[in-house]
Amino acid sequence: MVGAFSLTEALTVSVILGLMAALLLPALGRARLSAGRTACASNLRQIGIGLAAYLDDHGEIFPIAEDPVHRNPAYWLWMGRGWRPALAPYLGRENRTFWCPQDTTGVFRYEGTSYAYSMSFYHSPEQIDGMRDITDTYLTPVPSVPQYLSRVRYPGRKILVGEWLSNHRHVVPDNGWWRWDGSRNFLFADLHVEFLDAPSLLPANDGFPDPNLTRNGIRGADIP
Repeated sequence: MVGAFSLTEALTVSVILGLMAALLLPALGRARLSAGRTACASNLRQIGIGLAAYLDDHGEIFPIAEDPVHRNPAYWLWMGRGWRPALAPYLGRENRTFWCPQDTTGVFRYEGTSYAYSMSFYHSPEQIDGMRDITDTYLTPVPSVPQYLSRVRYPGRKILVGEWLSNHRHVVPDNGWWRWDGSRNFLFADLHVEFLDAPSLLPANDGFPDPNLTRNGIRGADIP
């Protein structure tokens, strides 16, 4: 029949299509991952805008409350569910800004909150330097101390808010800021956002890349 494919030609076309798919699928996967990472970084920028408005309305004092935040159940303020209400008036109570779409855990375990807020912004540097273990961030309450924007010594190097889990380069088990692998988006005190591998951060007082317990607290730095 004129114009019909032979078996050999059909097999050749199938092989070529298979090779093209093998080449394209990883690229498409990387593009999807990059797009998701960008969307989650955009959330952090929106959170930064909300924090700037909050600071303007509260005498340049960072969000503060007694730790834990007394609700039912109680949450520690640094956990997204703890500080999210403080920014809700600036971002909207139904706003999805607090959830990274690539975070497959947070939507179920953390009520749709993917980001954590550094304890350094509502405890004094002396208090932070007295905390040496990860359990100090959620088992041993110490009084909150108002921290002012003017006290941030290295705004371009001190993390203010960041993704808790490594949503874009998965690690197992994912212990959040308490491990030396994985990568996350971080919002810094000068409101710029960076995507960083955990080893890019400096060791905190608990020995981990943990912005909660940055050495010297609000006066310290999380990156060299």
